[in-house]
Amino acid sequence: MDKPKVGIYGLTGCAGDQLVILNCEDELLDLVGSLDIKSFSMAASGADDQCQLDIAFVEGTVVQPDEEKLLKDIRQRAKLLVAIGTCAVWGGVTAMKNEVDPKKFIEQVYGPAGKVFEVIPPQPLSSFVKVDLSLPGCPIEKEQLLRGVASLLHGDLPKLPNYAVCTECKMAEYPCILVEKGLPCLGPITVAGCGARCPSYGLTCNGCRGPVDDINVASEINILKEKGFTWVDIQNRLRTFAAPAPPLNLQTLEEAKNA
Repeated sequence: MDKPKVGIYGLTGCAGDQLVILNCEDELLDLVGSLDIKSFSMAASGADDQCQLDIAFVEGTVVQPDEEKLLKDIRQRAKLLVAIGTCAVWGGVTAMKNEVDPKKFIEQVYGPAGKVFEVIPPQPLSSFVKVDLSLPGCPIEKEQLLRGVASLLHGDLPKLPNYAVCTECKMAEYPCILVEKGLPCLGPITVAGCGARCPSYGLTCNGCRGPVDDINVASEINILKEKGFTWVDIQNRLRTFAAPAPPLNLQTLEEAKNA
């Protein structure tokens, strides 16, 4: 039986999700041995970017017209497209201020020389193509990636957590950062899968995995307001990693604030 043909691609981002794949250490040889990797620029040269793929893994945010074109080409060639990392799934940090013209940011950073850059408002992959599976995280979790690949090799989509980081936190019996310390923890509204890593070190969940389904944003906002945080602080906190997500767009947050 032929190995599945796979491509691993990166758009605008830190390439941290590709590094997670390379850092699979003991599992990396088994992973490479199970797949026919046709393109993985971080790991090897000589990519075959014309072939048909069984699975395409794509990280990063779409911020340029050329990236949109590349993404659509990958989608056309791939039977399955997997968004890896919060940038690909939700837009990430790059998309946190989409209400501001990205050209203004380019001008502030690069001055007149920035005019050579063609930019569009940063968006997740799903704004442009169909995404078959989303693995959030900043970066993705190694174990979730490996389980996902194993499921795909067996012809199934993996079952991902549909509950909040708060649940993982309570199961591990960590002290509540939000209630006990009064810090702006987003564990109640962030999708699980990280094992509540930040709370395990006494740090707040910053929402880097994006929102869980059916989140109660109004409740989170009210708790943070009770703890003395300003609306600007709360809004910036909620929208750092997943601003394009429907539960966290500006209109929804305004409605939640006034609920």
